[in-house]
Amino acid sequence: MSIDPMQVLQAAQRPPLRAPARAEATLLIAGATGVLGNELLRRLAGSHRYAHVLVLAREPMQDGLRGVQSVLMPPGSDGQDDDWPKVQADVALVSFDPPRLYHDRERALWTPEPSQLPDIARWLRSCGVRTLAVVQPHAQGRLPEALKRGLASMDEQAVAALGFERLLLVRSAQKPANAPRGSLPQRLAEWMLSIVRFMVPASEQPVRAAVVAQFVDAALRLAPPGTHVAAPEVVWQAAQGDVEAVVRAWLRV
Repeated sequence: MSIDPMQVLQAAQRPPLRAPARAEATLLIAGATGVLGNELLRRLAGSHRYAHVLVLAREPMQDGLRGVQSVLMPPGSDGQDDDWPKVQADVALVSFDPPRLYHDRERALWTPEPSQLPDIARWLRSCGVRTLAVVQPHAQGRLPEALKRGLASMDEQAVAALGFERLLLVRSAQKPANAPRGSLPQRLAEWMLSIVRFMVPASEQPVRAAVVAQFVDAALRLAPPGTHVAAPEVVWQAAQGDVEAVVRAWLRV
């Protein structure tokens, strides 16, 4: 079969196909435990948007996921960040979901306490982190309406003042903890007060961990520079339909 010379000339003038851009950023995760932390790790590590994923651990562990590396925290890491390891990362994620004690892997991971947020943020800033996402557990009915969409504490204000290029605060509603069973009068009082649980608006109800992880993933990809706070209602709205559309509307992009 003869080849048309015009087709050869046209093919020669076409620009060469560009190879897909290689991921170069490094993601660091503090608190890859619990249902939410595990889902965040699974989604972000599997997104192929990061060349390396570092996970903080409190015990030596064997890395089982490709591209995921554990970083050992010193014993007694109680907020004194002077002896914390020096690593390099571009993006960081902090989650406060406690580990599930029946998961051996999660017992070896390091989980931060909410009171450690300023220390963790300062340490992350010294590691070169420019984008920080914090998934804050939100107790139903505990936070005034005006603070759900803004900085709710001095700790958050201190983090915002550290100069991150992008700071994302995602307030995810958490399920009420199961109170220990006490005496009969105490159990009766708890049963009578449990009616309050049904008075919480649907827009503040907890959503599935997979949806929160999808929300955080989209926010890290789309957020412009600045500080962005997602109220529980925004996360709940994302669970009702198109997550990326809700994230775009929230970020106004």
